[in-house]
Formats: sequence, structure tokens, C-alpha cells
Amino acid sequence: MKQLGFIWFCCWRSKMASTFLKVAVSCLSRYSHPTLLRAHSTTTSLCQGDPGSLWNLGKLNHIAIAVPDIDKATALYRDVLGAKVSEKVPLPEHGVYTVFVELGNTKLELLHPLGEKSPISGFLQKNKAGGMHHICIEVDDIKAAINDLKVKNIRTLSAEPRIGAHGKPVMFLHPKDCDGVLVELEEA
Repeated sequence: MKQLGFIWFCCWRSKMASTFLKVAVSCLSRYSHPTLLRAHSTTTSLCQGDPGSLWNLGKLNHIAIAVPDIDKATALYRDVLGAKVSEKVPLPEHGVYTVFVELGNTKLELLHPLGEKSPISGFLQKNKAGGMHHICIEVDDIKAAINDLKVKNIRTLSAEPRIGAHGKPVMFLHPKDCDGVLVELEEA
């Protein structure tokens, strides 16, 4: 009987969190207790009962911004706003140059196309001035997260995780399954 009450509480808590979820992350939620629900959209909540497939959503790692001129954008954050910024790093396997802007509680990732097949090129053709490209959220077990999300009909943009800008496995979730937000998961 206690278990049934706890499951009801988990489901109720998940519905309450969906309001906050829409504003903060749009498609994923985090709960501190491992048997609680995972919400895969702002309107649907599922109780997760298999303790063998648990994974935890972590902190916001970064917000990525596609920029038409990475040197100009870097100068804005470094010289005008006084932020600590990384060097420009080419990531040929992802088709981008990246610069990370340290903000204390998270980072901004400035993205610029590298090569003709860069996914950022298409984004900048539609958004000439640039703009927010994706958010990156940490997970403690990326393979478990991917398996669980696929069961919940969340599509991924590649078959397997790839190594991201921080040297850790990453996976992008389809924006149509995440309320219009491109979500990158990164193993913490």
C-alpha cells in the first residue's frame, strides 16, 4: 500500500514539474529519487519502474549559440562583457569551430561552420544573424538515457553517441520530440 501511495506521489510530482519543465528545459526533467517519473514532454508523464535502466539528468552544461562571425562574437564576450573565453577549437567530426564562454554556473558555446557540410551552415542560412542552436544537459549514464528515451519514442539524431567538444560522449535528441528544442545530452 505504501508503494502505491509513493507511485501516486511520483506521478503527481511529475505533473507539477511539467509546468516548470516547459520554461526551463522543454523536454526533460530531473528528480532526486531514482524511482520517480521521467517526463519526455510537457504533457505526458511516465512512471519508470525498472530500476535496472535508471539514469539521472544532471546540470545544464552549456547553451550553444550559432554565430556568423566567431571572432567578433568572441570579442564581444571577452572584451566588452569581460568573460573568460577559450581558444577557438576546430571540431572536424562535428563540422564546427567552438569557443566556450565561462559564466560561473554554466557556459555558452559559440559555434561557427567548419567545412561545407557543417550543420551550422544550414542554421545560419535560415538565421543570418545567428541565434540559439541547442542546450546541453549532463547525464550520468548516456547509454541508459538513450535506451530509456528511445523506448519513450524520443528520437536521436545519430545511431550512437559521439565524442563531443569536452571529450565526453554526446547525443542529440530530435527537436520535434523535445518541444522544438535541440537537446544535447553529455555524459558527466
